[in-house]
Amino acid sequence: MGTDRSTLERLLAGNRRHVESLPDEYFADVQTGQHPTAVAVCCSDSRVSHEGMWGIDRPGAIFTPSNIGNQVWDEDDGERIIDGGVLYPIHHTGTDAVAVVGHTGCGAVTAAYHVAAGAEPPGPQGVDKWVDMLVPVVEEALESSLIDRDANADTVVNQLVEYNVGYQARSLCEADEIPDTASVYGFVYDFQGVYGDRPGRTYLVSVDGETDPDALIELVPDGYESTVKSLLYGGEVSTD
Repeated sequence: MGTDRSTLERLLAGNRRHVESLPDEYFADVQTGQHPTAVAVCCSDSRVSHEGMWGIDRPGAIFTPSNIGNQVWDEDDGERIIDGGVLYPIHHTGTDAVAVVGHTGCGAVTAAYHVAAGAEPPGPQGVDKWVDMLVPVVEEALESSLIDRDANADTVVNQLVEYNVGYQARSLCEADEIPDTASVYGFVYDFQGVYGDRPGRTYLVSVDGETDPDALIELVPDGYESTVKSLLYGGEVSTD
């Protein structure tokens, strides 16, 4: 095992700064329970700030399960089921909104794209499990008319990212375990300037299974129209 403790020191020092920065009574409202407003299923990518993207600066606001490829499911004895990280806050903390959050340049989607094209899974087995679950989504996308297969690889991957977000969100809408009263949103977190020139913005690409940008524009509050953009359905809808 490694003997360099510099990373451990950085982690401990970071936590010390965290503790020292907390105001009094920071955890007062959540010490005995939690009632997060939404559960946000993000990709487990170090570049994606799971709470920072929403401007969250207090505990208990967002339930944040994450995995490779922001997938809403898992496998149990060969059966695909909705992941418990999504279901727990909905069934046990009163949460009534789910956000599926993909991100530009996603390595999981890229790996699934390569596997769909005939490459070997990236390994090790714990990674391959999640990539393999994405491959059918990518294959369906490539067989559709929504992906520009003649575009450069980065463009194709980012189109697949958006397709996957819509697919995952639609899977939740169709799942018996998700109450009809729950709202399901799909976002792409853009830190590469793919959708616009405001790095860190989440772009809305799906609401309760709806992906048509014109319909989504009608659903967002006034002043947020520029957050609705799509690489699949009509390209750029509005400008920043």
